[in-house]
Amino acid sequence: MERSSEEKKGSVGAWLWDWAKSIGVALVVWLFLRTFLVEAFHIPSESMERTLLVGDWLFVNKALYGAEVPFVHSHLPAVRQPRVGDVVVFDSRDAPEVGEYAGIKVVKRLIGVPGDTLSMRGGELYRNGHAVPEPYVQHINLQESAPPPMRDYMRRWQLPHLAGGDTASYHPDVQDWGPIVVPRDSLFVMGDNRENSLDSRYWGYLPRENLRGSPMFIYYSYDKSSYRALPFLTAVRWGRIFSGVR
Repeated sequence: MERSSEEKKGSVGAWLWDWAKSIGVALVVWLFLRTFLVEAFHIPSESMERTLLVGDWLFVNKALYGAEVPFVHSHLPAVRQPRVGDVVVFDSRDAPEVGEYAGIKVVKRLIGVPGDTLSMRGGELYRNGHAVPEPYVQHINLQESAPPPMRDYMRRWQLPHLAGGDTASYHPDVQDWGPIVVPRDSLFVMGDNRENSLDSRYWGYLPRENLRGSPMFIYYSYDKSSYRALPFLTAVRWGRIFSGVR
């Protein structure tokens, strides 16, 4: 028996309603995962080469350090606290003097946690008086010096945290600074590509609350500088896909 037009409309309406419910549930699940567990992130600059390359796309573990709860400015309990050596994704500080703007997501390596005494001599990092082995670091020019206005800014923010020494004669530079002590609820971060990284040496400590997570693995990568047409298809770095970040 042929169905009436009302029955047909009813079945179509039921199908549309089921479809809308499925889409709605999928969106809710996706928003939950993105907000509290995992978020995609891509590498826009060379500051973390050789560890991370421009054109790498990552999944970031947002639960590790405690995901932020939207609108209430609080965080879920952390799986663990950040550790020295972690590669971290964070919201940048608002430091217009050195070109940083609040809210931009940035990736760097965690160099110091609260209570650490940090310094650098000739580009070599010292933590709590001991030289730090850094096999992941890339140096292009150890003779690099920051412009005078930036050195002045570095001196202003570092002076209150200086651990001893004559403050009048303290004039830090990008490869020579400290010793400074990392204060409570703050972190010190630097890029692995040291002469091509705008990091804590310049703009100061990162508030702990700015952390957003740590990269889990690279899920896609391509060479953005490739001469080939459509490099996102023709210049894929197959060897980096599904590789971890250390």
